[in-house]
Amino acid sequence: MSSTSEDADPSGQRAAAHPAAANTQPNRVTFNRLELNRILNLYGRMVADGEWRDYAIDFLKDRAVFSVFRRASEVPIYRIEKDPRLARKQGMYSVISATGLILRRGHELERVLLVIDRKLAVV
Repeated sequence: MSSTSEDADPSGQRAAAHPAAANTQPNRVTFNRLELNRILNLYGRMVADGEWRDYAIDFLKDRAVFSVFRRASEVPIYRIEKDPRLARKQGMYSVISATGLILRRGHELERVLLVIDRKLAVV
């Protein structure tokens, strides 16, 4: 039985034969740590109030979406989207209701989230 270079380490040879294979995943839009921290802080407060119960995060090629659900089996009541293509126009952040209505759009996530971030008012 002869030992050829194919018998040595096939996984190493595949990686060497296709060096660009590791970079084949397309670029995706994501939330950075500060953005995700702000969104999850709001989510945590709304869960504590009993208004929200579940969430989903989707990182797509053209946008990132944080969906908020009242129940897991329903459609999202809000979608917080980041679309970098709109950064120089209306702003890359938007909050969209369950009906598809854009509640607010802007350049700063903090200001856009104010549309759903209910502060407690002292009476």
